[in-house]
Amino acid sequence: MLITHDTRCSLDAVVDLVNTAPDDETATDELATVVALADFVRKHDISEVGVLSEFDLAAVRRVRGRFAEIFAAAEAADAASAASVINELIAAAGTTPRLTDHDGYDWHVHYFAPGASLADHLSADCGMALAFFVVAGEQERLRRCEAPDCRRAFVDLSRNRSRRYCDSRTCGNRLHVAAYRARRKEAAG
Repeated sequence: MLITHDTRCSLDAVVDLVNTAPDDETATDELATVVALADFVRKHDISEVGVLSEFDLAAVRRVRGRFAEIFAAAEAADAASAASVINELIAAAGTTPRLTDHDGYDWHVHYFAPGASLADHLSADCGMALAFFVVAGEQERLRRCEAPDCRRAFVDLSRNRSRRYCDSRTCGNRLHVAAYRARRKEAAG
């Protein structure tokens, strides 16, 4: 599956956006303030964003919940539900595909209308990036970490669709070390 630079940027943004939500009632929301939202925009170099407000924060948090639904549907192998949510997001955003070559990037497609809100911008660009996976029959690549104490979202871009953890250096390594220690303890008897 060919993934262009702008699609990859949108995938990174949607994964990070979904992962800002608290996993449970004890965790904190990483997108709790307009300042946190501005940091998110800067981190992902999201273009054409005006002054952010509490309204933007609330709208982006609603969109974040819809993106989480897409990951849940993909995890349940429910392409129809994932497609339905994606269609709702991109329709509500007033998707307007256009070619652009800003900020030193080659030609690429923006799916949001000029002057769109940040929530519509994310809905359109990130929604289309996720749509490409559903169209290609690759929605199972939209996953949640399999570590028992982690449910972070990620996109499995491995060749053989074998990635199981959000980060092999943390979650994956931690589980492998625990399994190794359990085997050593059992062998020591």
